[in-house]
Amino acid sequence: MSSLPPAPSLLAPDEPPAFEVVNPDGRSSAVLLCDHAANVVPRRLARLGLYGDELSQHIGWDIGAARLSRRLSTLLDAPLVLSGYSRLVIDCNRPPGSPTSIPQISGGVPIPGNAIDAAEAEARADACFWPYHRAAAALLDARRDRRKSTVVVCVHSFTPSLLGQDRPWHAAVLYGRDRRLAGPFLEALRREPGLCVGDNQPYYVTDGGDYSIPVHGEARGLPCVLLEIRQDGLTRDEDVEAWAQRLARIYREIEAALLPGAGGA
Repeated sequence: MSSLPPAPSLLAPDEPPAFEVVNPDGRSSAVLLCDHAANVVPRRLARLGLYGDELSQHIGWDIGAARLSRRLSTLLDAPLVLSGYSRLVIDCNRPPGSPTSIPQISGGVPIPGNAIDAAEAEARADACFWPYHRAAAALLDARRDRRKSTVVVCVHSFTPSLLGQDRPWHAAVLYGRDRRLAGPFLEALRREPGLCVGDNQPYYVTDGGDYSIPVHGEARGLPCVLLEIRQDGLTRDEDVEAWAQRLARIYREIEAALLPGAGGA
């Protein structure tokens, strides 16, 4: 037997958990996921070698997405799972081992603490990635008797400009193979006055580059969509409230057509 002491846990007992579940018994047909909800870094990782304000910027998390998700959860009476650590520690919407799972450069910014070996990458996944996704899976498993009236909605936000390229979209609807929920969302958002809405822009969903939609939505046969809101539209409380009210209204309209009799809120 090895006499080496066990490796220290990535997360200390007094640090935040890897995920938070809000309103697990919510009656809505929607299960909300917020993959990039936090910009926290475990103390053991020493801020990943970043000593400016990088973690508070878009590379550290999806600015405004957690607040929007929480408000949507309340308005829809929907269960919600939020990630607990920065996407720079490990990205909860990237398959572990993919090139962008633990990026060494993000948004043009070098991340010194992410030059790591496979063992460290696995430790991060065990501490921060898998607990979040097990929580999401448990919520969905608990609703198996409601399979025909459950959908997955991932809530994200995106920066107005990346690497010198401006993004004109106020919001975007992202999807992979399943457009049952994405199509109606796209149509409804494009009817909203003054909105420029991206159709799988500035990102799109793939099996190799995404995790939540392919695994929690498509693999389960559930209607699913990833909604992106531009971050400058989520800077003030009133902006968050306006987007939450808009998305909740649109979802109720879609729900009535897509899942007759499923309305829970």
